[in-house]
Amino acid sequence: MDSPPPAAVAVTGLVKRYGAKTAVDGLSLTVARGTVTAVLGPNGAGKTSTIEICEGYRRADAGDVRVLGLDPVRDASVLRPRIGVMLQSGGVYSGARAEEMLRHVAKLHARPLDVSMLIERLGLGSCGRTTYRRLSGGQQQRLALALAVVGRPELVFLDEPTAGLDPHARRATWDLIGELRADGVSVVLTTHLMDEAEKLADDVAIVDRGRVIAFGSPEALCHDGAENSLRFSGRPGLNLTALLTALPEGTKAFEVSRGAYRIEGDVNPQLLATVTAWCAQHGVMPERLTVERRSLEDVFMELTGRELRS
Repeated sequence: MDSPPPAAVAVTGLVKRYGAKTAVDGLSLTVARGTVTAVLGPNGAGKTSTIEICEGYRRADAGDVRVLGLDPVRDASVLRPRIGVMLQSGGVYSGARAEEMLRHVAKLHARPLDVSMLIERLGLGSCGRTTYRRLSGGQQQRLALALAVVGRPELVFLDEPTAGLDPHARRATWDLIGELRADGVSVVLTTHLMDEAEKLADDVAIVDRGRVIAFGSPEALCHDGAENSLRFSGRPGLNLTALLTALPEGTKAFEVSRGAYRIEGDVNPQLLATVTAWCAQHGVMPERLTVERRSLEDVFMELTGRELRS
């Protein structure tokens, strides 16, 4: 039987030092093929150094890094045609016109995407003849994204892909990333936008002090260790002891204020159905019923104790 293809990215025990400072301290991370993985972390956490080592722009001091099964430094000539890289700034000739640059890069690849389609999708038509240095920040971001994906890469690294974009351009970028994943492209992106990570990512890696301190789907990270709660309003003085006998062991119930109730525990469809059925049996109309869960930002703050800053 044929062995399965290697992971898109496999990093084990990665170490990177800058003089006396250890930026990456034994970091390990695996990115599955055909997925979107968001890498989050405060400034100085080591995420940028990790990504640059995966891209082949920096050398590791220790550890093992494989990108599409290859060493990003030793196998650079073989690997680079298979990956796309979007830098947050730079990487484009300042005097080149936007469309001219995109068409030039497309010709370097065997099966490029349709350039006209990319220009239309990313709203670059109005600035196609404008030199790079005269583009707005948002236009430069969109051109950088187009340059990263025009060669049909198997894996693309995106550094803050929607930084500085207006809502329309941001949505267009999200849609394009979703289409890349649907086509089997693996995507690794760094972002400071929690809603972006929750919307796009199959997996989220939270990096701090040079290590991955949490990894999983946004749903799993927000659920693990959380006291999810169900809130509703009803008549005051409900018999919560009787309600708890119908709910799973470990569930808690409180009347937080007169007629306002909170149920804490594993809030799932069965628990929701049980609470509403109990209310119906006792002639209670549960009003303003809401389910509250931790957000990805809540998880980040709990783990790092710092705001996610750009």
